[in-house]
Amino acid sequence: MAISPVPRIAVIVVAAGSGTRLSAGAPKAFVGLDEHTILWHALQSVVRAPAAQVIVVAPADRVGDAQTDVREVAGDRADLISVVAGGATRQASVNAGRLAVWPDVEIVLVHDAARALTPPEVFARVIGAVEGGAAAAIPTLPVIDTIKRVDGERIVGVVDRSELAAAQTPQGFARLIFDAAYESSDVEFTDDAALIAESGHDVVSVAGDTLAFKITTPPDLDRARHLVSPALAVPARSSAGPRIGVGTDVHAFAGDGTLWLAGLEWPGEAPLSGHSDGDAVAHAIVDALLSAAGLGDIGTHFGVDRPEFSGAHADAFLARTRELLLAEGWRIGNVSVQVQAVRPRFSVRRVEAEAALSAALGGASVSVSATTTDGLGFTGRGEGVAATAVAFLLPA
Repeated sequence: MAISPVPRIAVIVVAAGSGTRLSAGAPKAFVGLDEHTILWHALQSVVRAPAAQVIVVAPADRVGDAQTDVREVAGDRADLISVVAGGATRQASVNAGRLAVWPDVEIVLVHDAARALTPPEVFARVIGAVEGGAAAAIPTLPVIDTIKRVDGERIVGVVDRSELAAAQTPQGFARLIFDAAYESSDVEFTDDAALIAESGHDVVSVAGDTLAFKITTPPDLDRARHLVSPALAVPARSSAGPRIGVGTDVHAFAGDGTLWLAGLEWPGEAPLSGHSDGDAVAHAIVDALLSAAGLGDIGTHFGVDRPEFSGAHADAFLARTRELLLAEGWRIGNVSVQVQAVRPRFSVRRVEAEAALSAALGGASVSVSATTTDGLGFTGRGEGVAATAVAFLLPA
């Protein structure tokens, strides 16, 4: 027997993205987390939430695949779930879903399939806020990182993070306000709450959830897969005891600019070539940490397909690596790295380098040593820098 749509709520599940940054060879929603797709997992939460009608918006050439996922998940809600083809942009896709919403629906939720592990409780909080009279409600998480304003490579200010929040989905709206905003807007917004706010309505915040993270990049996909697969879950990794990893990196001196090495700027020294700043010390540490945790290598998480790391320095690489480790249940015991280079002269800044690297790793112990290799090899000839790191991890 079909379930009556009470309360009168609809959820538009946006699954029409191409997934370019995910680089998984398929539209994002149709990439597998385990034997099931990201969309399948997203629908698990949607059908368990207190919602009625569900409209899945898929790429035109993937409507059939989406319908397969719907049939597997729907159960006795099969007559309440439909699939429509999306548009060229996210906003166009949401509008395609909007046009399929039943006439008597009073509350519309828009949810990104890429937030596949969002708990049903988040849906309930959003719905409750709109039922309570809010024109729009979105789940958010507080921003915990220190946020800097930058001009090129120069820090020019600090943003007060107490005023910031990271937006998630589902985002919920009073139906009449939602329709009016879409029908009158000719501007593309990054999310639906921004469109509603632009039309003059207040948007309220409810508590989000760390599980509602967006699967956008390969590291996000790795994290989601570990969370849904019992064989790869954090307890299994943590129970394995301490882990040791080794990493190496080499870069040649090239071009004009300033050298960045071991997290420090070295004025007057030629820079190293690379997608980022060429910091062989930091990169060797990243590889050692990822190796110890069984999370692949630096190319997996920071490759040339990740433009946000173009020109990035050690603090960005090491902080992100520490986040990956913590998400998998690991903490850093210590790191030891040896630099092989004729220049720069490390002895005068060794303590400073250790402090910078340690700070980027959340205070973990880091030791740095250096050798000139007695003039042998490309490092001995002053053509570049090599580094080897060993990392020791403990269960968090």
